[in-house]
Amino acid sequence: MKTIKEILDAKGRDVCSIGPEETVHEALRLMAEKELGALVVIQDGKVKGLLSERDYARKMILKGRTSLKTKVREIMTQKVVCATLKHSAEEVMALMTEKRIRHLPIIEEKQVVGLVSIGDLVKAIISDQQFVIEQLEKYITS
Repeated sequence: MKTIKEILDAKGRDVCSIGPEETVHEALRLMAEKELGALVVIQDGKVKGLLSERDYARKMILKGRTSLKTKVREIMTQKVVCATLKHSAEEVMALMTEKRIRHLPIIEEKQVVGLVSIGDLVKAIISDQQFVIEQLEKYITS
């Protein structure tokens, strides 16, 4: 089973972030520009929250707010669940499933070093399973 470090080594460690005082409109612009489903909210080098498309849908659209006037801090998820580079894809997937979240910041020495999505984990697990299948097929046919 792959570790989160291996997944980030393959995927890349770029993390797009935004400050809590920025507008939701600016956050959405950045998410659209980078084709992202979530942004880590960072202030003074510390994770303060996570802003996802789900937050926008539930806390903006359904409540009739406007993205030009609403601050990120008003709708971000404040209780952010995190993992480390040492966790396995399977452990992180179980955590994400239990907490019903789709994006998870990866922390190392109190710094955000990556962000994984449920899609990243599914891709890694399928890749591992495909490798095992190929090895079993070689074993059986040799």
